Amino acid sequence: MSILQNWDQWKDFLGDRLHHAQNDGMNKGVIGDLAFQIGDYLSNQVEPKNDQERILADLWSVASEEEQHAIANIMVKLVQNNGSDR
Repeated sequence: MSILQNWDQWKDFLGDRLHHAQNDGMNKGVIGDLAFQIGDYLSNQVEPKNDQERILADLWSVASEEEQHAIANIMVKLVQNNGSDR
């Protein structure tokens, strides 16, 4: 099963990547920009695999670029306490 098919596994995966980036010294601005790029890629290239991803995809599709950055930053906040490196 793909990590994209289970919302909790997806959040844990993102949380692990966030913690690795922070431990490597990546600052909040760079992390936010990467989150935006990942969100944009997923929106354009990957079909949502669960209800939560469908909601995010729908919100992303109607959001302005500024709002998309806000969504990306909110996702970073959401996964801060997820993953194995909590």
